[in-house]
Amino acid sequence: MDQLCLLSGRSHPALAQEIASYLGLELGAVELGNFPDGETSVRLLQNVRGCDVFLIQPTGPDVNANLMELLILIDTCVRASAARITAVVPYFGYARQDRKDMGRVPITAKLVANLITKAGADRVLSLDLHAAQIQGFFDCPVDHLYAAPVIDDYFRSLNLPKDNLVIVSPDEGSIKRSLQHVEHLGGSFAIVDKRRSNALETRQENLIGGPITGKAAIIFDDMMTTAGSMCGAVEVIRQHGASRIFISATHAVLCGSAIERLQKANVEEIVVSNSLPIPQASQLPNLRVVTVAPLLGEAIRRIHRNESVSYLFD
Repeated sequence: MDQLCLLSGRSHPALAQEIASYLGLELGAVELGNFPDGETSVRLLQNVRGCDVFLIQPTGPDVNANLMELLILIDTCVRASAARITAVVPYFGYARQDRKDMGRVPITAKLVANLITKAGADRVLSLDLHAAQIQGFFDCPVDHLYAAPVIDDYFRSLNLPKDNLVIVSPDEGSIKRSLQHVEHLGGSFAIVDKRRSNALETRQENLIGGPITGKAAIIFDDMMTTAGSMCGAVEVIRQHGASRIFISATHAVLCGSAIERLQKANVEEIVVSNSLPIPQASQLPNLRVVTVAPLLGEAIRRIHRNESVSYLFD
């Protein structure tokens, strides 16, 4: 496995190019297209026999097409005799259903993990999984990175006073993630009490912790999909007297009415990573995008060299 090979699907070629530039490599040559009936067509245009292959393909919207393309890319590399195949999936789609919380529902995260493993992936590299236990769904090693150090570096550059800062978790499920930001940025801590009505609707009712009056507040979450939870949390902390409000998420899925909600939220800045491509129509004036390419690139370098990636978790 002395030769490192980077391949990209069509989900996020810009991120793949950034990673390649960080590593001082060229992206591998692959021909991607569709047959007339919509089936995905893949052909490698270079030899990967005996190579250590990293396939870069976040499975964001269109999640079904991007997931299928990833599986076909993996199978292509297996049949081309790659020595090891690592699926680099910065955003892991289908992660929301990670357990049976009611009768007669699937555990889709486990199904997708099975598909990636059975297709032939020897390893998975991902970023801010929706639930950490998803790592255990894979029957292969998983390197689970966090974007928090990259995002926190941006907020440190704003020089927000620690004694006038509060880190807010938008719900109970994000408490551990938010506490990591408190550790890195300082400030106090608060939690928004979120109640889910159904798969699409939530309501935010109370604020636990604080005080927040007159302070700068930063709300952290792993993803913004329709931005309903995030904007609901913004309204709660605004009602409790926050003087400045920032919101941040690793994965900017931004579908449905997300952009309209974020425009109405009237927050100072929206900070996200480039784990997913952000369409031009979603480029709000107060949107700040930080790159995770060096983080992923360094992890790829260390995995290829069989070195520890533990320090990247800090």
